[in-house]
Amino acid sequence: VQLQASGGGLAQPGGSLRISCAASGVTLDYYAVGWFRQAPGKEREWVSCISSSDGSTYHADSVKGRFAISRDSAKNTLYLQMNSLKPEDTAVYYCAAVFRKARCITVATSQYTYWGQGTQVTVSS
Repeated sequence: VQLQASGGGLAQPGGSLRISCAASGVTLDYYAVGWFRQAPGKEREWVSCISSSDGSTYHADSVKGRFAISRDSAKNTLYLQMNSLKPEDTAVYYCAAVFRKARCITVATSQYTYWGQGTQVTVSS
């Protein structure tokens, strides 16, 4: 099983980025999948997730209205579209997956089984 995150980089405040997470060895449609981020000196925090059962999506309050998670079944790839970026969004972003039919909002970070290697997102002028 491999989750390969990509698409990070440098963006200006107010700008946009889309990061991707390509999966192999698992079919993402059957997994609860999510994005997490970790800034220097801070704990890893949950950002967003998609449930396997009904495709319901959830976002942390800090990114609600600015970020959107999506999944392409044909490409077996997870995305995070990030708009109106702020300097405080700077972090390493990780994708993760767990075989769970429950709504993803009920899944604790520690329960995620598979993790990508992370992609750096830097928001700075």
